[in-house]
Amino acid sequence: MKLKRIPLIALVAIFIAALFTIISHYKILVIDEPVLIAVRWLAISALIAFALQKKSLTTWILISMVVGAEIGNDFPEIAVNLQVLSKVFLKMIKTIVAPLLFATLVYGIAGHSDLKQVGRMGWKSLVYFEVVTTIALFIGLFAINISKAGVGIKPPPVLNETLQAVEPQTLTDIILHIFPENIAKSIAEGQVLQIVIFSVLFGIALAMVKEEKRRPMLKAAESLSEVMFKFTNIVMYFAPIGVGAAIAFTVGHMGLGILVNLFQLLATLYVALIAFLVLVLLPIGLFVGVPIKKFLKAIAEPVSIAFATTSSEAALPRAMEEMEKLGVPRKIVAFVIPTGYSFNLDGTTLYLALAAIFVAQAAGIDMSFGQQLIIVFTLMLTSKGVAGVPRASLIILLGTAASFNLPVWPIFIILGIDELMDMARTSVNVIGNCLATVVIAKWEGEFNENGNSPEIVEI
Repeated sequence: MKLKRIPLIALVAIFIAALFTIISHYKILVIDEPVLIAVRWLAISALIAFALQKKSLTTWILISMVVGAEIGNDFPEIAVNLQVLSKVFLKMIKTIVAPLLFATLVYGIAGHSDLKQVGRMGWKSLVYFEVVTTIALFIGLFAINISKAGVGIKPPPVLNETLQAVEPQTLTDIILHIFPENIAKSIAEGQVLQIVIFSVLFGIALAMVKEEKRRPMLKAAESLSEVMFKFTNIVMYFAPIGVGAAIAFTVGHMGLGILVNLFQLLATLYVALIAFLVLVLLPIGLFVGVPIKKFLKAIAEPVSIAFATTSSEAALPRAMEEMEKLGVPRKIVAFVIPTGYSFNLDGTTLYLALAAIFVAQAAGIDMSFGQQLIIVFTLMLTSKGVAGVPRASLIILLGTAASFNLPVWPIFIILGIDELMDMARTSVNVIGNCLATVVIAKWEGEFNENGNSPEIVEI
């Protein structure tokens, strides 16, 4: 009976902590800071008790975000030093990405020897990605033109931040960046798209060799993929610590007060992303028949990891595993999610359209709708191939500013809250890519409604 009361106790404790904080903030009553800290930590203790009862990794990750935020707020000096733990988690995740992609793609392509399906999945994925990301760009453009968050901002007298100069990307640069020149170099630099291209070509080549030559490599790829999924499970036990440390560092070095600064820009992005989820992704999911409740449960953990670490790459292994459990065949998961990390970054493309026009507004440059469209169509090209790592979109934004002779100083203003913006857009990236796997699986007629289907069969 007592165990059943834990969720209720946790809820009451959170309510009391929130009430005390609000009363103190608005000076309705004077409450000493030590008392507020004690009340908040009692509420967190109740949440930890709930997590011990729940025994769910997703619950632990979500609660660790609350604990991290509190540590960052109460002990900022300690919190800033906790970044090493989040970096350890990200490094371990990055070791998984390349072998996991290689093994699952090679086995998915060569193991089924259906090269026509690979081509079919390829064009279907690209069509879907292009349509959805284009809609995302226009929603970002629409949102910033309504809010006009950049209008009236004055340039700061002194810039305390420095960013490396970025040369404008040409179409040739973008195309060449897709293809690997050295697979070891691509793995070392975390170039997901280059790894995907190499793995797809390797899988096609393996499918074309004789059976006796193909079988050993297929067995090795199958074994490697299974090992890497188990490896992921081991690393994920460290996820609550890594995620909590990431949030603690963010709050510790930026402070909760950053939410007040540049609120209009931040609110514009969050509202635009929510609108994209509700008006675009949800209707797509309902139209193709995605089991929404199961889908939301499946993406909860990968999205929470992406939100805390601001890295799509950190969520990739878990997202692949959860989509396979949901009922998407491994061959589709292995092809669509990694490809989507270069061509289907919905949150990032929406943000780039919004941020590019914000820069123009802040600089006092009045752009016609036609000029804004040119920027949008440029971003349609330059946003492809963005690595799923923290703040990679800043590089694209700097390149776009250079291409259109826009000033750089508004980007420094964005940099101040970019981490908070990155949390939201990265989460939407992961949601969009997970949904894409289900859409393509439905399109191919291979989605298993019951889920947890054994994809691996004896060769």
